[in-house]
Amino acid sequence: MTRRLMEGSEAMAEAAIAAGCRFFAGYPMTPFTELLEGFAKRLPESGGACINAESELEAVGMAWGAVATGARAATGSTGQGLSLMQESFSEITRAELPLVIFNMARGQGDYYQSTRGGGHGDYRHIVLAPADAQEAVELTQLAFDLADRWRNPVLIYGDYLIAHANESVDITPRTYPPLPPKDWAVDGTLGGSGESRTVNPLGVDKKSLGIDPEGLWNRLQEKHERIECEEVRVETGFTEDAELVVVAFGSVGRFVRHVVREMRADGLKVGFVRPITLWPFPSEAVAAAAHAAGRVAVLEQNAGQMIDDVRLAVLGAAPVVAIGGISTDRSGFGVGDLLNPAAVRGRIEGALSTGGNFR
Repeated sequence: MTRRLMEGSEAMAEAAIAAGCRFFAGYPMTPFTELLEGFAKRLPESGGACINAESELEAVGMAWGAVATGARAATGSTGQGLSLMQESFSEITRAELPLVIFNMARGQGDYYQSTRGGGHGDYRHIVLAPADAQEAVELTQLAFDLADRWRNPVLIYGDYLIAHANESVDITPRTYPPLPPKDWAVDGTLGGSGESRTVNPLGVDKKSLGIDPEGLWNRLQEKHERIECEEVRVETGFTEDAELVVVAFGSVGRFVRHVVREMRADGLKVGFVRPITLWPFPSEAVAAAAHAAGRVAVLEQNAGQMIDDVRLAVLGAAPVVAIGGISTDRSGFGVGDLLNPAAVRGRIEGALSTGGNFR
């Protein structure tokens, strides 16, 4: 194991390249810009290509073309830029292309966008939410494996803190079980043979020239149901005897984990649940923790989005209160008071003592 002190954005770019990513396209927008710069610096050195596109629309189109050939490819932006890509995301998902998407978000206001999608039709992205740079490195490599394994886009939900903090990381390439062959890839090898391939979001069979959108969409629904069963990832702590369980994700989840450990050392019976996959959401883990504790608090850096999934998981078995809220700096990049252990502890202590809703 070789550890290096690296900025999170640079580490994530290197992790993607270690996973075999050889094409990246994006348009600069802080805090995504530094990730784009990392790819621009390192991809050419690895035999790949990074394109600074004219806009997010061109970026996702370029990535779509690259991934359709069977290459490992990715794109990304902040939530604002990803809004422009939503139509393509929905089409890419129904075309079953394994695109990896980076959202270096400005806080946690993109939860709905990431887990529900802003495009059209029935589709889902696997969403991974790292808490720090090392986990971002690990989940970046996992994202490319999951995308290929399921032929489904995977989105990594980062943020300003992960993008810009310097941490000690290990970028050793991970190994995964063998993948299915990419016998769907439009790579030009079958041109003129009468056996050439097509990737499309409509269920078009090129040989028969038939179109079966209902059959395609039913198959995608079945696949997404399997993903919900097989790809849940979650971290829990101190939930067995907790009187209050706090649910938080991403960088905020990292602060909650730290504060809960401190409170435990002080004799306070608090536990935490940190969803690592925002979709599929770890509903069973949340429900089990809520049943044991009897009270749940949700700490998220927005007006209240993940709390809907927590309430759906709990289904009224325990009260669920919001102790997060809007928390940002004057730039709007999401570096607010909730990224402060003292503030986090104050919110949790308030919920522990009063059960109040701080929203």
